[in-house]
Amino acid sequence: MTRVVRADVTTVLGTYTVAATERGVCYLSLDPARTERELAAWVERHEAGATVEEDRDALADVARQIVEWSEGKRTVFDVSLDLRGTAFQLSCWEELLRIPAGETRTYGELAERIGRAGSARAVGAANGANPVPVLVPCHRIVAQGGLGGFGGGLERKRQMLELEGALLPFGG
Repeated sequence: MTRVVRADVTTVLGTYTVAATERGVCYLSLDPARTERELAAWVERHEAGATVEEDRDALADVARQIVEWSEGKRTVFDVSLDLRGTAFQLSCWEELLRIPAGETRTYGELAERIGRAGSARAVGAANGANPVPVLVPCHRIVAQGGLGGFGGGLERKRQMLELEGALLPFGG
């Protein structure tokens, strides 16, 4: 039987839940209130019948890297990912991985980079479906005139961009 392991990761930005299959990290939640429902839906859709088990040891390396990132000690992650989505979503997520920490792109710029100029809204939807925020840095995509949306909330997006040096802290 297939197994999905999960663990909570406490960072200076909040508690995240990370989950992985044998292929890599498949899920990361920024909102503990939604974790159980969302992780169950991911498993049902992609690994029906799999068991979900708490296993902090199996996820110790990714947890350490997430904590290091949240403390400003890491800008690149060295973890295997198990990304599942449409071809369009996967192309968006692959392009997100090319955006360095400390930089942002607009939804329109991302659409152009994947060869789909004019599909900024579809890019926004793909970002919203990103199952591993932080590791696939959808927070680095902003609207033409401001932050845009973010599943983890705009305040958290602002904190993440400030942490990475892409935004100056308010009042500074």
